[in-house]
Amino acid sequence: MSSELNRDLVWDLEGFKRRQLAAEFIKRFENKLCVFSSSVEQLYTNYSIYFPEEEDRKMVILPDPYAYHDTFQGISEQAVVRTGMNIVPGELVGKSGLYLTVPVKGEGKSRAKVLALQAALRMINARRPADDPFLPVLVKGDLREFQQRMPMLHLHCIQLGRLTSRSQMERSGIRNVIVSKLPLIV
Repeated sequence: MSSELNRDLVWDLEGFKRRQLAAEFIKRFENKLCVFSSSVEQLYTNYSIYFPEEEDRKMVILPDPYAYHDTFQGISEQAVVRTGMNIVPGELVGKSGLYLTVPVKGEGKSRAKVLALQAALRMINARRPADDPFLPVLVKGDLREFQQRMPMLHLHCIQLGRLTSRSQMERSGIRNVIVSKLPLIV
């Protein structure tokens, strides 16, 4: 698939001061977080992340061409929403591992709680109805740099209730594949 057909799979790393660190960070999530492309309304669950030498400041997501069954079609952009949550490396908070920043409202200020990633994901899903789990996905632009020194990943999520044109079986398939990948993120 050429980048002209699916521009959402070519991410620009031009503005990153520490591109190599960002590349290493995003590779940790390859095939562990699904990638959504609004331009073609597809969700990719099986892909490779590639950094072409001739395109020094680009990252390309390449869906596995032999695993067409791992791509969900007809996913409406309205079903994918921002969460305000970010996955950050532990070094950012003086620890090791991965952490999730979760926005907290209070006293007119926007703050974030920083929680161990797996514990945060379990806590979020424990508070949600079983038929409406937190289903994080990535979209173009979610790889960011915090204060030009550390990479982080903003998370979007799919809201199954907004996939009204998809069958219950398709919605269940999307839910199952995303939920099955969450424990792999370490």
